[in-house]
Amino acid sequence: MAEGQIIVTGASKGIGLAIAQELEQRGYQVVGLSRSGGGSAGRQVLCDMTDEAAVRQAFANIAAEGPVVGLVNNAGVHIGGATATLSTNDFNKTMALNATAVMVAAREVYPHLKESGGTIVNIGSFFDKMGVPDNLAYCSSKAAVAAMTRCMAVEWAKDGVRVMNVAPGYIETDLNRDFLAREKVRAWMKSRIPMGSPGQPGDVARLVAAIFAENIGFLTGETIYIDGAQGMNH
Repeated sequence: MAEGQIIVTGASKGIGLAIAQELEQRGYQVVGLSRSGGGSAGRQVLCDMTDEAAVRQAFANIAAEGPVVGLVNNAGVHIGGATATLSTNDFNKTMALNATAVMVAAREVYPHLKESGGTIVNIGSFFDKMGVPDNLAYCSSKAAVAAMTRCMAVEWAKDGVRVMNVAPGYIETDLNRDFLAREKVRAWMKSRIPMGSPGQPGDVARLVAAIFAENIGFLTGETIYIDGAQGMNH
């Protein structure tokens, strides 16, 4: 059993659940945070990541149970809409969970990781470098995640805290499986993704788990894209 706890936000379903399961299979003590408090991997804690006080209390409670060695900032939301009609409320809601909550969670876990070194993995998106119609809020929030990753990495390197950004492309989950199964969507993905199809949650989970398992001390601040080469496809 690997020593120390790894907190995974948004761990009740999709990519977050896959990450929690993969870490647990590798012997890590996983604590999953979500609004529902559900999920089938690790110890589950009910927590709204946009509630700053609740996040602070949850992290303190977890640390009281034992050392914390890592954080995976996975919780997120996607709200689409044309920029010309995008409401300020939808923009702020997207930024609150996808960006501000990442900062808050990292800030709150930092004192615990500083004690003996540790790793933060933020889950971004390959949309962080692309201009995607009807996705201004989402793209902006994920670009912020990449920027925060770099800033955190530079500030906290002296404390032995590494910060990485894993940026997936299209990943098939329970939430989008029916959409991705449409013939028109499958044809579009086959033409746009060099690998020919979307990735699976397990692909992202194994990459995240490898970052923790390999513990490469000189690797920090980077964004690793896992998108089947779509983002670089001309």
